[in-house]
Amino acid sequence: MQWDRLLRPSLVLGGTILDLTPALIAHHDLKGLILDVDETLVPLREQMVSEPVVAWVESIRPQVALWLVSNNLSQSRIGGIAQSLNLPYILGARKPSRRKLREAIAAMDLPPTTVAMVGDRLFTDALAGNRLGLFTILVEPMVDPGAAQFYPIRNFEVWLSRKLGVTLHHPGDNSR
Repeated sequence: MQWDRLLRPSLVLGGTILDLTPALIAHHDLKGLILDVDETLVPLREQMVSEPVVAWVESIRPQVALWLVSNNLSQSRIGGIAQSLNLPYILGARKPSRRKLREAIAAMDLPPTTVAMVGDRLFTDALAGNRLGLFTILVEPMVDPGAAQFYPIRNFEVWLSRKLGVTLHHPGDNSR
């Protein structure tokens, strides 16, 4: 199995989703973004979207179609976040399953090659997007400033990916 192809994101942002600029989206000729929710847009235990994330969504909304696709099953939490951003959403996606991602792509009515899966996890977001041939963007988790910033599952995924031969570099990293 080609783990490098399946787990390596097309782009390792090296920052949070707020660092995904309209210029970067245009540079990669993206027309749609499928956004993970938990720790990509909102810290895991938060119910509300921060003002910077709301402003980010508004800044890119004219440029790309946006869908939220989450593994989370909480209708009240994910639905509330989607409503606050005025975005369509799918919950219970079971990523790395591709089924719900296909639904979002079909609803966007875009070729998969112009859609990016954006998330903070390799074994769910990047793997699901790569299995569909999407452009995949790995972002750093959105953190609660008052909470400890330790992500054992994500850290394990990065460690395991490297053991499998996956290289992860962000644009500012010259240590290839």
